[in-house]
Amino acid sequence: LQLVESGGGLVQPGGSLTLSCAASGTKQDLSDIGVIGWFRQAPGKDREGVSCLSFGSGGTNYADSVTGRFTISRDSAKNTVYLQMNSLEVEDTAVYYCAADFGTYKCPSQESLYDAWGRGTQVTVSS
Repeated sequence: LQLVESGGGLVQPGGSLTLSCAASGTKQDLSDIGVIGWFRQAPGKDREGVSCLSFGSGGTNYADSVTGRFTISRDSAKNTVYLQMNSLEVEDTAVYYCAADFGTYKCPSQESLYDAWGRGTQVTVSS
């Protein structure tokens, strides 16, 4: 399974971006995906979870810092998960990664439980 993030860039505070996480691979790989999560890592900081989407229930969760501003969604026909980011803040500057967990429809409590990762896309929020 391969995950490729896109959509990052430079945006002013208060602006919006939509990130995409495109999954590709065998039919079996794609059907095994149970959860897609978005993470981010700011310079000098640990990677942190941002949001998660269960392919089974459609349930979502969000970090407190992005609740109300970010929305995770999925286009199953395109094997793509999106992260719509509104009201961006300087503190949202980071490399954003998506990750897939196989065999479970419950968002993992630890990032180490994810099975596949993308290479990331840079988001910079600056005036």
